[in-house]
Amino acid sequence: MKMTFLPISRQDMEEQGIKQLDFVYVIGDAYVDHPSFGHAIISRVLQAHGYSVGIISQPDWKDENSITILGRPRLGFLISGGNMDSMVNHYYVSGRRRPNDAYTPGGEPYKRPDHATVVYGNLIRRVYKDSPVIIGGIEASLRRLAHYDYWSDSFKRSILLDSQADLISYGMGEKSIVEIADALASGIAVKDITFIPGTVYKTKDVEGVYDGIRLPSYGAMKEEPRRYAESFQIQYCNTDPFTGKTLIEEYPNGVYVVQNPPQPPLTTLEMDAVYDLPYMRTYHPSYEEAGGVPAIAEVKFSLVSNRGCFGGCNFCALTFHQGRTVQVRSHESILKEAELMIGDKDFKGYIHDVGGPTANFRHPSCQKQMTQGVCKNRQCLFPEPCPNLEANHSDYLTLLRELRALPGVKKVFIRSGIRFDYLMADPDDTFFRELVEHHVSGQLKVAPEHISDVVLSKLGKPKKEVYERFVKKYYKINEQLNKKQFLVPYLMSSHPGSTLKEAIELAEYLRDLGYMPEQVQDFYPTPSTVSTVMYYTGIDPRNGRNVYVCRNPHEKAMQRALIQYRNPNNYDLVREALVKGGREDLIGFDKKCLIKPRKMGNQSKTQKPDSGKRQRNNKKGQSISANLKNHNTKNTGRKKTIRNVHKKK
Repeated sequence: MKMTFLPISRQDMEEQGIKQLDFVYVIGDAYVDHPSFGHAIISRVLQAHGYSVGIISQPDWKDENSITILGRPRLGFLISGGNMDSMVNHYYVSGRRRPNDAYTPGGEPYKRPDHATVVYGNLIRRVYKDSPVIIGGIEASLRRLAHYDYWSDSFKRSILLDSQADLISYGMGEKSIVEIADALASGIAVKDITFIPGTVYKTKDVEGVYDGIRLPSYGAMKEEPRRYAESFQIQYCNTDPFTGKTLIEEYPNGVYVVQNPPQPPLTTLEMDAVYDLPYMRTYHPSYEEAGGVPAIAEVKFSLVSNRGCFGGCNFCALTFHQGRTVQVRSHESILKEAELMIGDKDFKGYIHDVGGPTANFRHPSCQKQMTQGVCKNRQCLFPEPCPNLEANHSDYLTLLRELRALPGVKKVFIRSGIRFDYLMADPDDTFFRELVEHHVSGQLKVAPEHISDVVLSKLGKPKKEVYERFVKKYYKINEQLNKKQFLVPYLMSSHPGSTLKEAIELAEYLRDLGYMPEQVQDFYPTPSTVSTVMYYTGIDPRNGRNVYVCRNPHEKAMQRALIQYRNPNNYDLVREALVKGGREDLIGFDKKCLIKPRKMGNQSKTQKPDSGKRQRNNKKGQSISANLKNHNTKNTGRKKTIRNVHKKK
């Protein structure tokens, strides 16, 4: 059968011999039939199991007719807000609207509503009052129970209630969506589908719920945020399919939202089957006139090798969405996809990424996870690597070598991020050396996020000294290989636990490093993360202790400015922060000072940039070894700034 896109119109349905679709899938993104897009995977999986699926992409939520273009589906409607939460897609952490949308044809903004899943659900319910409605994707997955919504600064109900949907398929939905489809096809009413792992349903009768845990009620959590912190910790401890319990959340008027335990992780064979489905691997041709869909550029020549993450970063929602158990594809499956990419007319010889949530995770952190589940009260890497951790890069290294050897491949990059603490836990340096030798193009991006151990403990990241050991080793290997490559550290301001004191500590570290980042990420409280719970409640849900939270926009601006203290536009904010933080000793002419005093008289009242040229690298022939030597010696002169990269000192 000729490969083709799924129907998006009645004409497509006729051409494909479909009188009535089994499912109509309403999505907040443009239709891109590529396995990096959730809607593509779910629709192709259903198709592989004999179900017909049509796509309504970015309907006009103000027009009821926009939801009727494919007619009433036989089994039900599916909804996804998109590959990103619609609010994150729309807004910066400051609340300003983003000027474009990479998941929309031509990057055009505002083609989906705020809280897209809720809006689409209510739109469908107005037109098709009795059709089953199943919601999924990251927006529904992370909002499946009561949650804090940063954008409205309010505590919201489960998205299941606000969307008027019947079911949520949360997490990785390949298994649950087929079980839902089979149940509906067998004649089971959607209200009676209460037994499928990886789903959330609503009911007025919980007497039959076996071995369930009652969470604090919505009313109790809304009245007392501490109860939400307690609830979240219970949820966090029940994200594993081996040990997770059914969770029950009570709402007014005798309504309960019930979360079944997660689906088991996909086996390698199951993962391979998903990625071997007949994707068109690009956006729908109807978008050509608009210039295509920008988001495809990042994934078109990238390979997904794994899902899940045991990294445990508190600001990341992956634990809630993909789980902590790493699931992998076989080498054969990945190489097969790579060969398809190589055959693409636009392929230039560069594979942009081989990874997943964390690139260098290619197996579960320990074998216990596959039979007994992940530990409820212990992290794999934080605060120290677990004694049972299997830190081994041999499989990933073999995969990269195989990809490098493919005819037509010039370079294999790693963009999805390296966990440097996991890399340092591996006693074998072979992967580290080959990473530097073959998979870095001038600079390697890493995410220490901060350097204060106080803040790092709230971030769920390793201590400062681990990062410093990694930096030294990275540059040592560069020197041994006669390479001149840099590190680009990602840093975060205003994370819970960060006061002005810690922000100033980070600024001093950057001063000593000779580094000024061109971009700084403010902490963004996205749904269902440990850090967001801290932000909303002021409590660390892991231990119930109070946490300092920076909520004031002006203090946020000061913390961000401190990271970019050399920028003359930030002078006033930096000075104010240093005064408020009791660190006026950092205002002066000494080499340890962050800023100079204001100039008087007819001279400029703001600090001018250093007179010397800002350098990206050493262009005067200074060797790596000389730079590395300087890393441990005392400089007598003022350091020049290096933007975006670690200075090799």
